[in-house]
Amino acid sequence: MKNALSFVLGTALLLSSSCKTHQISKSEGLTSSFKSILDQELSAEMPGILATVWVPKQGITWYGAAGLNEVSSQTHLAVNHQFRIASVTKTFVAAAILRLWEDQKLSLEDPIEKYISTEHATILRRGTYDPAKITIRHLLYHSSGLFDHTHTSTYMPAVLGHPSHQWTRTEQLEELVKGGKPVGQIGEKFSYSDTGYILLGEVVEKLTQKSLNKAIQDLLNFSKLGLKKTWFEGAEPQRSESRIHQYMDGMDTYQISPSVDYYGGGGLLSTSEDLARFFYQLFHHRVFKQQATLDTMLSTVQYASKPRMDYRMGIFKINVNGTDAYTHTGFWGTQVAYVPSLDASIAINYTQIWKAPGGKAPALAKILEVLVKEQGK
Repeated sequence: MKNALSFVLGTALLLSSSCKTHQISKSEGLTSSFKSILDQELSAEMPGILATVWVPKQGITWYGAAGLNEVSSQTHLAVNHQFRIASVTKTFVAAAILRLWEDQKLSLEDPIEKYISTEHATILRRGTYDPAKITIRHLLYHSSGLFDHTHTSTYMPAVLGHPSHQWTRTEQLEELVKGGKPVGQIGEKFSYSDTGYILLGEVVEKLTQKSLNKAIQDLLNFSKLGLKKTWFEGAEPQRSESRIHQYMDGMDTYQISPSVDYYGGGGLLSTSEDLARFFYQLFHHRVFKQQATLDTMLSTVQYASKPRMDYRMGIFKINVNGTDAYTHTGFWGTQVAYVPSLDASIAINYTQIWKAPGGKAPALAKILEVLVKEQGK
């Protein structure tokens, strides 16, 4: 399949101009630079890329799309195309939990058994987890000791073998218990777990008595933020959907059920514009009622040994060539970052899963380099 993909994509790149953009930028030079970066990311293994660069105070608002949406039909990407953002959903879930905390609907020290179903608490106990001691805070920080149900030896083979199967949150918890063991004591260390965030999704649903889709949109006030194309996949059939094809090792994953990555660990569709807009407004105090809540979201935890990620609550910190950024990545190819020193928000989505050290999409460093040079003029 890879050889076929290489041939088709290589032919497409030879025959057509790939980059489509929309920009409101103070500099045509910047537009040219950003377009060039996206074009350079395309290869036989990488069909396409979407990006938004959002620096309003500098007069820079740029959207770009390069390469192919669907390899087999040779259709191209458009800047307004939606994609599965996977784990970037966690930033939205964490923000929703913190909004409930602001409204005094929960305490971050509450045990999760207070909110999850008896059935789910029983499943966790069967796996030697204690929902009476695991707190909301532990789940937010990935310090609960929960294994990650997506990492069992049977989960991905089941997903690929039965792509249309509609997974439930209960089935995913059963998978956790069947295929994994606790990774440590509660609060002992950081260990990334999708399972923790599907439980946070259940907390949100329990307290709001709404679907996770509706609850997050209401709690975070999507309409006020101007998020027009962000919702849980399948939750809003009445609205237009323009979801792209996303690839894994050359395999088109379009027909895989969204339920494999849903319920809070993932599940949202979005666009690069919406994601850049959301991160920018999060750091400009337009998501939470109180500015101090963002400080809570970004607060750190001290562990006995250094964690492999500087993870906060639904967001983590990275350094890109000397520049600090707050970010989250998503399995299918997404990264969003806010860069305080530049007051810039950048959202990138590759149509093929990218693999790079340190959780940094390859185009991110290149875009940052351009912005740093621009700021220094």
